[in-house]
Amino acid sequence: MPNTILVGAQWGDEGKGKIIDFLTDEADVVVRSQGGNNAGHTIVIEGEKYVLHLIPSGILRKSKTCVIGNGVVLDPVSLVGEIQGLQERGVKVGKNLLISDSAHLVLPYHRILDGLRESQKGGKKIGTTKRGIGPAYADKAFRTGLRTGDLLKPDLFAEKLTKRIKENNAVIKELGEKPLSPKEVVDESLAAGQILAPFITNTVVFLHEVLAAKNSNMLFEGAQGTFLDIDHGTYPYVTSSNTTSGGACTGSGVPPNRIDHVMGVLKAYTTRVGEGPFPTEDSDLSKRFHAMGREFGATTGRARRCGWFDAVSTKYSVMINGIDQLAITNLDGLDEAEWIKVCVGYRIGSKKLDFPPTDSEELALCKPVYIDMPGWRKSTENAREFSDLPQKARNYVKKIAGLVGANLSIVSIGPGREQTIRL
Repeated sequence: MPNTILVGAQWGDEGKGKIIDFLTDEADVVVRSQGGNNAGHTIVIEGEKYVLHLIPSGILRKSKTCVIGNGVVLDPVSLVGEIQGLQERGVKVGKNLLISDSAHLVLPYHRILDGLRESQKGGKKIGTTKRGIGPAYADKAFRTGLRTGDLLKPDLFAEKLTKRIKENNAVIKELGEKPLSPKEVVDESLAAGQILAPFITNTVVFLHEVLAAKNSNMLFEGAQGTFLDIDHGTYPYVTSSNTTSGGACTGSGVPPNRIDHVMGVLKAYTTRVGEGPFPTEDSDLSKRFHAMGREFGATTGRARRCGWFDAVSTKYSVMINGIDQLAITNLDGLDEAEWIKVCVGYRIGSKKLDFPPTDSEELALCKPVYIDMPGWRKSTENAREFSDLPQKARNYVKKIAGLVGANLSIVSIGPGREQTIRL
């Protein structure tokens, strides 16, 4: 498999974890390049469910190397818990995991400030996971953050962290929250640092050594989705990193000219978690999926907002990311639908739009223009070849691929590895 960036083409939760796990069979290295433990990738292997937050999904495949790149912000205590949880379940986590020494740390004061600032917004909440991701990226931009490489120098790290805790305690107290104990946080962080130390290295050098080797392939695992991108998403209802394909290069140190393909993962319908505009949202569709036990967030457990497939926004996503291959997931979620709506345009009053406005308030005013397609009213979960799918299901995925302008490469009809059709 060539060097491939995999991105979410919608608002995240598109099923990227499963697709990464499927594609990792053909890759040597899987790289996570942005986000933090606000991400949740769910993989089902032989009926057993794994939920990963920071570690790339490739960890569940033998003989693969997983890299947490410099663009990630990581909570060291949370990461240790994730490593130990996998090891307890018999998953090997050792030399097959590398952590960039330049990745920034998420610390307890980041989580507190995240929650306090969100609660202060009242009715204008962003819908953050309150994992401290935004404040950690803010410290990175302010040039006051601590990095994983600092954990390798315990005395200096303790000095830096103590100073940062005291600075942030002043803000925390001002906002009415109990201040942190510097000693407790330092001790907890250093204990996690001791466990993580063997994994920490200059991952840029490692990745370029892989690039120099013949027949070595990389898979870049995106977290969240295009419309949560800090630059290109529905700002301010976004995450704090670049979730689009360009972020894979800056967040890993691999240059754009070494990327061969960009695969966009999208659901056969649309979902989003948290606040913000959502033109094709449909409350009846949401109720239907929730009643089926589907569409609850892997990280927060929150019920996802659900809507019909939005070809307008997804076409824009294909443009931004340079997507040339599509993986359509959750097709089986529409198995019982008699008719399926597809959004092919927006209207604001008498004005028709072919691309989503960049202003969230304007996007909230957009009304979807739909076409209707007949449903197939048959189960797809046992299909193993494209020809096994009902003709109307094949027509549907071909139609939405044509509308967004990229080649259909994968169709997923369930959580299992075997429920994946490669075209």
